[in-house]
Amino acid sequence: MTTRAQYDIPLVLPGLPDVADACVERLVALLKPRAGVTEVHVLPAVDAAPAKLCIHYDHDALSFATIRSEVHAAGAEIAQQFGHLLWQVDGVVHARRARTIEGRVGRLPGVLEAVVNPAGAVRVEFERAKITESQIEKALAEMGVAPSEQAAAPTQEVRELPAEAPPHECAKPAEAEREHEHEGPLGANSELIFVLACGVFLATGFAIEKLWQSVPAWLALGCYVGAYGFGGFFTVREAIDNLRLKRFEIDTLMLVAAAGAAALGAWAEGALLLLLFSLGHALEHFAMGRAKRAIEALADLAPRTALVRRLDGSTVEVGVEDLAVGEIVIVKPDQRIAADGFVIKGASAVNQAPVTGESIPVDKRAVDDPAQARANPDRLDAASRALSDQTHHLAYGEQVG
Repeated sequence: MTTRAQYDIPLVLPGLPDVADACVERLVALLKPRAGVTEVHVLPAVDAAPAKLCIHYDHDALSFATIRSEVHAAGAEIAQQFGHLLWQVDGVVHARRARTIEGRVGRLPGVLEAVVNPAGAVRVEFERAKITESQIEKALAEMGVAPSEQAAAPTQEVRELPAEAPPHECAKPAEAEREHEHEGPLGANSELIFVLACGVFLATGFAIEKLWQSVPAWLALGCYVGAYGFGGFFTVREAIDNLRLKRFEIDTLMLVAAAGAAALGAWAEGALLLLLFSLGHALEHFAMGRAKRAIEALADLAPRTALVRRLDGSTVEVGVEDLAVGEIVIVKPDQRIAADGFVIKGASAVNQAPVTGESIPVDKRAVDDPAQARANPDRLDAASRALSDQTHHLAYGEQVG
């Protein structure tokens, strides 16, 4: 008799960044050849439920305790061989810098995969026998990148499906923020200050060269050299990192062009080139910083607690992180909705601008059958859905479950 058992993947493989990680394939490959196991596959995450490892096995040949032991032993074996880091770091401020760091980390002995995005998220998969977490952190520090926080591994439940459970579709295996400032000798605004200094030196040197002919030529040249120093300070670092990776990107091209202009005696033109390029960098970082601050401000607006109605009719205020699927949340007028769900009682207008960008409030109404809505949440009409970060405007009683 064939029985199915499902195990939440975050519990079997703690610290795994997502179900598409190669360790999930390794786990499946370890379990498939076991005697008595007929099929092993991954069920994708559904709503708040995590992805699951589903094992079909012969109940006459294997007990549930044996299967559970096999699964945890295989997970422990993989966890001993491979490690995963998911860090939020400071020092990554644009896509080119992210690619450079990603390339250097990916070349470390024992690193199987490295992914770095401009928002400062770093994900690394490595072999524990060849490299340690501290060595990876040291390598990041040498590149001017420091981890600010590390994601915690979730813990989830494990359960077994009975033999008479209905069949399911077998699916195949298939990213606390803060502003990350650019490191520099003058703090967060170093690059802007250097751009301004470059512009001042360039303008001064050009004025001396064109307007005051009697002034010694070395004075104008000194101003241009100062403009080169301030305009190329951050570009030189990027170019050196790229050359170490044997990559020839735009930062290196700009330095070569500026050096060529200086060799031809066109110091003003070379300094102007560095000024424009460094100004583009600074504006890119400024725009990214504003976007990050806007996202963080939106996150800060989310309610920290929710008013929950218990089965006995009493109400209690709990933290949003303590909410369980299926609980009824009471939303009062002018309050923000604390969790995603659907309306089971009341009617009102809801401000969806933080989520959808709509400029006017949208009317919401209760579902006709709450039980059916809980069973098929994906089929709910948009008029009955309520998402967190929306604001309840009108003075009608409303409950979201």
